[in-house]
Amino acid sequence: MLTKRKSPKKELDQQILTDIKKLKHDWETLENIIEHSIEPSEEGLLDLSLAKAKYFYLLREARYRKLNALS
Repeated sequence: MLTKRKSPKKELDQQILTDIKKLKHDWETLENIIEHSIEPSEEGLLDLSLAKAKYFYLLREARYRKLNALS
């Protein structure tokens, strides 16, 4: 029996959507920690900025590829 393989584009699109969800969770978690910190560390603030930048980068990439998480 022949099995259909997903195209590399579809696999990459699915990975982008998965990464977006993971990065959003990471970003929200870091933001929550920073908000509840009395004096957030510089490293924590940098991690928050990096997570936010990665998340928005992947959102732009998904928009460019016309991806929809609901489809």
